[in-house]
Amino acid sequence: MSHRVQFDFAIDFTNGGGIQGQDFRLDIAGDDISDRELADYLVRDMRLLMAGPVRILNKRIIVEAHKRGPSPGRGQAFVDLSHTIEHGLVTYKGLPAPIICDYLSREQSRGLYAPGTEFQIGKIEMVANTGTYIDCPFHRYADGDDLSQVGIEAMCDLEAIVVHADHRDAAPGEARAIDTDVFAGRDVRGRAVLVHTGWDAHWNTPAYFAGNPYLTEGAAASLRDAGARLVGIDSHNIDDTRGKSRPVHTILLGAGILIVEHMTNLGALPDAGFTFSAVPPKFKGVGTFPVRAHAKLRQS
Repeated sequence: MSHRVQFDFAIDFTNGGGIQGQDFRLDIAGDDISDRELADYLVRDMRLLMAGPVRILNKRIIVEAHKRGPSPGRGQAFVDLSHTIEHGLVTYKGLPAPIICDYLSREQSRGLYAPGTEFQIGKIEMVANTGTYIDCPFHRYADGDDLSQVGIEAMCDLEAIVVHADHRDAAPGEARAIDTDVFAGRDVRGRAVLVHTGWDAHWNTPAYFAGNPYLTEGAAASLRDAGARLVGIDSHNIDDTRGKSRPVHTILLGAGILIVEHMTNLGALPDAGFTFSAVPPKFKGVGTFPVRAHAKLRQS
């Protein structure tokens, strides 16, 4: 799935004058871009000197094939691979949705601080398996390393590759198993292996929870034996959820290979030439937690 942003803009110059544009369309790597990022991109890409205030107007995100590579300073530097977590979001059917609210609202804070000074303190109640999250060995094994014991080097700036196994258009009942042949000929040793299935197109819909693409036990064993360091997937689960066994989790986590599930936007990445990071808080006694997964692309 590709996204573009359509917008109007007005740029003033510090030495006088300005330029305007209407109905501009630009490629973006994720599914959103802030006004500030868009303004910075415009100034850089148009090589404007003496640029002053930039006003972004009538902005909207549209789903449309990219006309060129991802925008410099945006997609060619970082690509966001995480879903947004919001109040009431169901990540895994049967698990409770997060409750996101104020612990201290801005209105309540006004009586606690000096006039004109206010703060918000948020309160979040959720299970660890929410949004895009990472699994470490403790998730599967009582004596495995938890999030406080896994070294940051195992989750940050990993050399990475994308392996394509697109199943988004599979008819109901079709096999969605991803076997060893998908990884044949790819050098996975010491790398994060990100499996692009396109299943994130069903995110936050009933279709996301049934018939998801998954790795076979053989594929997991081959990745383990080939020395993969982390395996990610843009699907509901890296395992086949129709049964009670979880051989992929068992094999990978048993070998100390981390797993990242519920990823998105893998189609915006090249097959190689980037690093991958997915770093959670340093919790003791927890084996799974949401991450801000992202890729950093090498600029030529």
